[in-house]
Parts: sequence; C-alpha cells; structure tokens
Amino acid sequence: MNFENIILERHGKVMLIRLNRPNALNALSPDLTKELGLALDQLEKDDEVAVVVLTGSEKAFAAGADIKFMKDLTYMDVYKMDFITDTWERITSFRKPTIAAVAGYALGGGCELAMMCDFILAAESAKFGQPEINLGTIPGAGGTQRLTRFVGKSKAMEMVLTARLIDAQEAERCGLVSRVIPNDKLIEEALATAQKIAALSMPIVMMAKDSVNRSYEVSLSEGVHFERRLFHSTFATEDQKEGMNAFAEKRKPIFKNK
Repeated sequence: MNFENIILERHGKVMLIRLNRPNALNALSPDLTKELGLALDQLEKDDEVAVVVLTGSEKAFAAGADIKFMKDLTYMDVYKMDFITDTWERITSFRKPTIAAVAGYALGGGCELAMMCDFILAAESAKFGQPEINLGTIPGAGGTQRLTRFVGKSKAMEMVLTARLIDAQEAERCGLVSRVIPNDKLIEEALATAQKIAALSMPIVMMAKDSVNRSYEVSLSEGVHFERRLFHSTFATEDQKEGMNAFAEKRKPIFKNK
C-alpha cells in the first residue's frame, strides 16, 4: 500500500498509521481522509492485523480540517459531496480495535478524528479543542456529540462556545483520554498496549468492542441484553474453551481466533 498523506508501519499484528502532512500540521485534507479510509478497508480484510494505532507527529496529531480547501465551498458543494460523511467516518465502522496516540495539537477535525477511535492515549504535550466557532462555523465531524458524551455537557459547551483548549491532564481528568504518557514514550506505550490486545482472541476482542460501543446507542436494559447474548455466544468459540482451560491449568492460553 503506497500513500502520500499517511505512512503505514507494521509492528507484528499491530499497524501504526501516521498522518503525514507535516507542512500543514496534518490538516485533514480530502486526499488524506480518502487514503485513511482506503487503508482501513484493506487492513480490515488483513487477518495478520489485529489492532490499528493512529498517530500524527510530535507537533500535531492533526490541527483540524483543511481550511484552505473548505473556505470557498458553498452549501450546495458540501451537501452534494456529503462532506465529512463521505470519507472521514470510515474509522467508526472499523471492526478491529483502534487507538489514537495523540501528541501536540488535536484541534477541530483532529480532536474529532481522535474521538472516533476506540480510546485515546495522550502525550503530555497534547492539546485538545474545538475552535470552529472562531471560523464562523461549528464542529461537523461529531465534535458537539462525541465530545459531550466524553466530558459532559458543561465542559463540552464551554469548549465549543469559547474555543478553549484543554491540555492532556485536563483531558484525562474529564474522561476524554485514557492515560497521559511522557512525550518520548507515547508511541512505545501505544504499541505495547496495542500488542497486548493483539495477543488476545481477535473475535472476542471484536465482540467486546461491539458491546461497549452499543452502550452509547441503546438503553441500559437493551445494552445489557445485547451484552448477555454476545457473552453467551463466546461459549461457542474454541478460544473461550482455551482461555478458561488455560486459567484452570495455570498456563498461558494459546488463542487461535476461532
């Protein structure tokens, strides 16, 4: 796979995807989001890839959408091209686990892209924000919706209405990121976390991801019902038998993804 705006690095069963528009602070151009979607299409079919880590540079995960591309678009332009929906959201339907490893700026679309991943690991240098209000528009890739679910109405409203940025420590306190990691250890720790997940049973990991995501879409009773049925279904897998037998025998399980 050869791309111009992203770089793919294979680390065993983990694929590291680096956003690669350094001269534009990894601004999310149509070409970049299209390439990211195409890469995810291929990686979903690759049985040798179990987890994806998405990152940018030390200076910026992604500083937002490509304003130079957007500034002259009309309503009919964005409506006809179904802007954002058409290319940005492929990662939300990616069935394997995704981890955003964020250093530097994750602003606007960059913050929204990170939130589309399953969880966020943040370097101490990370800065998150939704500054679209300063440009005469509003977040359009889930910033008013996912951010509110992560941090609650009050903080989300303040961030969206004032464009205030929050640092990694505040992002961790309010639940936006899972952990804060020293700058020079971010990628190492993100890969180690991904490899820990990749060593598990892939179908069981996918079921767990599906069940957690379901909690955002349905009532508690429906979510628990969904979880219970998936839990029951794990007993039809070879990996459940192997995992429980290995525990009883005090040995490390050898999963076969079956």
